[in-house]
Amino acid sequence: MLGWTITFIVLAVIAGVLGFGGIAAGAATIAKICFFLFLVLFVVSLLRGRRL
Repeated sequence: MLGWTITFIVLAVIAGVLGFGGIAAGAATIAKICFFLFLVLFVVSLLRGRRL
């Protein structure tokens, strides 16, 4: 999940530099969603790991 986040951040930066604002905004939004999903899954896995 973190790998996808980094991929979309790089895509957003490259698109932004080249002047593709819409694509950059879309990629940045997807990167934010992936990152927050990664954080939630990470916390859940930490909590489940402590119980075992």
